[in-house]
Amino acid sequence: MAMSEAASKPTASPAPASQMPVAKAAAETIIISETAAREIQRQREKRGKLDSAIRVGIRGGGCTGFSYVFEWEDGEPKKTDKVFAEHGVKLVVDPKSFVYLRGTVLDFVTGMMGHGFKFNNPNAKGSCGCGESVQF
Repeated sequence: MAMSEAASKPTASPAPASQMPVAKAAAETIIISETAAREIQRQREKRGKLDSAIRVGIRGGGCTGFSYVFEWEDGEPKKTDKVFAEHGVKLVVDPKSFVYLRGTVLDFVTGMMGHGFKFNNPNAKGSCGCGESVQF
């Protein structure tokens, strides 16, 4: 049996231990881009509720099986919720949704087709054309 080219090449030495927790930590969080944070702050100020957080999650439904939840959380999060804070804003997510959302980057994009929040989710296997639903 012939050895593949990739298998015959020397492997790189493992990353330093100081870098490993960073990669694992990124997979155990939801990252809020600066652009998304600015838009959340703008909309929060417009609402006049400066302590509000954004609740993100996953619900069954949509044309590919699941859809994203994106709504205001004006009260205190539940004890079981995970809370992520970055760039002056907070995201709240329930534990079941976090299984599907871990490692996601929440961004705000502007383009020819309009503007809106975008979930850059490494766990998604596909999505529909409208971007409202996701497949895992």
